[in-house]
Amino acid sequence: MAKNSEQIKGFIIRKMNREDVEFAVEMAAAEGWNPGIHDGELFYEADNDGFFIAELEGKPAGCASAVAYDDSFGFLGLYVVKPEFRKKEIGRKLTEKCMEHLGDRNIGLDGVVENEKKYQKVMKFSSSYSNLRFEGKSGGEIPDGLVKISEVPFEKLLAYDGRMFPAPRPGFLKKWVNQPDSYAFASFEKGAVKGYGVIRKCRVGYKVGPLFADDRDTAEKIFSALRASVPEEIVYLDVPEPNEKAVEIAKKYHMNVMFKTIRMYSQKEPDMELDKVYGVTSFELG
Repeated sequence: MAKNSEQIKGFIIRKMNREDVEFAVEMAAAEGWNPGIHDGELFYEADNDGFFIAELEGKPAGCASAVAYDDSFGFLGLYVVKPEFRKKEIGRKLTEKCMEHLGDRNIGLDGVVENEKKYQKVMKFSSSYSNLRFEGKSGGEIPDGLVKISEVPFEKLLAYDGRMFPAPRPGFLKKWVNQPDSYAFASFEKGAVKGYGVIRKCRVGYKVGPLFADDRDTAEKIFSALRASVPEEIVYLDVPEPNEKAVEIAKKYHMNVMFKTIRMYSQKEPDMELDKVYGVTSFELG
């Protein structure tokens, strides 16, 4: 029989403070997830009660996040256990802590393919669709007809974001679109947002996310502006596979799939406009 946490000497799970989140980001980097250079601060803004660290005899052993966006939706991420501490039930206990924090909310996650069956069997999550990480090169020119995101009234941006994301995220979004070492553009016509996108500096290259747009032409225009803003860089774009128009844009710019995740939910797939999601915000926070 596996040991439970009470039988593991010196084992605790506690809520992270702001500095602990950097440990989680370093763990993500070690796994090859290539986090953004400001992700720790920005992720913590989403729910500073939703980040957990496991310690064994005072040493950090693993981490996980469980961001509660509102009373009905949450998202799991940053789930890593150090290799030397695996097979000690630490991962299971972290999962239990996260699920306890999120309660009866509908919970999303982006799982690696090899863990899909485990999440289905153990956590009773259902698979919805795949997300594909594309890798390519920056370049080109910034097209006309876009504005910097600072020129868009924030309440209008937040309302638009809510059509493509399952819950309002005002605190996170305000910091995300204004983070250092990033560029953000919007299509804003006659007082209406038609699309927006952000590209941020990561450990390697830059990641686009989110990239939301009403149609393919708008999405491509914003994507062109983002990739042109960071010349001579590697660029990553995480695309929901069901959005064929988004996949077409990635392929048009000679991007190649390098990674795949499975988007899963504890209840039903949220009602959101997936055909307008051309780039996922992040695999860690949804």
